[in-house]
Amino acid sequence: MPETSQRELGDSDSPIEDALEYAFRRMVDEGTQRLHRTWREVLVTGFFGGTDIAIGVVAYLAVLQATDQPLLAGIAFSVGFLALLLGRSELFTEGFLIPVTTVAAKRASVGQLLKLWGGTLFANLAGGWMLMWLIMTALPRLHEKTVESAAHYATAPLSVETVALSLLGGMVITLMTRMQHGTESMPAKIAAAVAGAFLLAGLQLFHSVLDSLLIFGALIAGEAPFGYLDWLGWFAYTAVGNVVGGLLLVTLLRLVRSKDRLQEERRDAEESEPGERH
Repeated sequence: MPETSQRELGDSDSPIEDALEYAFRRMVDEGTQRLHRTWREVLVTGFFGGTDIAIGVVAYLAVLQATDQPLLAGIAFSVGFLALLLGRSELFTEGFLIPVTTVAAKRASVGQLLKLWGGTLFANLAGGWMLMWLIMTALPRLHEKTVESAAHYATAPLSVETVALSLLGGMVITLMTRMQHGTESMPAKIAAAVAGAFLLAGLQLFHSVLDSLLIFGALIAGEAPFGYLDWLGWFAYTAVGNVVGGLLLVTLLRLVRSKDRLQEERRDAEESEPGERH
């Protein structure tokens, strides 16, 4: 359909459908705020993101120990994603769709994106480690199941299968973010969080932060047949796979879909720059 017809049919005078326009506007507005955070704000928000995910991990372990059913435990893990959603904390892999769209729209810089990624990842791991220490200290009955679950990740060799698992992990978490920003309905956002947890944790996909907390728990328990160097080797390729999966399989396609609207936003940003310098 020609662009002029699309504009005439919609209510928003946008070159894309109204629903996509509203979602695009929400993403850019939120991304601009997130990318202009100070270092203190980035680190504190990321720290709470790590502790929120750790709460999901303990829920996952408790149900897994009681039922030995990963799919049921995956649903229990949704507690962590719900905490992220309702508590407005930040998870490293949530930083793909919205911040990248904002940078592509020239509403923030690449340097600000790297600050968000680096600060959030560090704070996620630090906050998650601290809470996993508390969980393992308080609940020693979960030690055995934690070590068993963590070994699935920490001892996995680099292979086509493990790379595919990390790509899917990045895709699923980014898709969850896309679904949540495609609606203003809180029940729909909650449903997306539960669905994302079911796929990510229930199918034991590789996620750089979530699974790192499982590995940290096993190491803190002191019974793991692996060490921090094994974690680091696993983490290196998993984090890269998550980034590639989230960016190429979801974010890039969304940017292509909204290309015309993105170009308009870039022009508006360029035109507003001279005025902002005064």
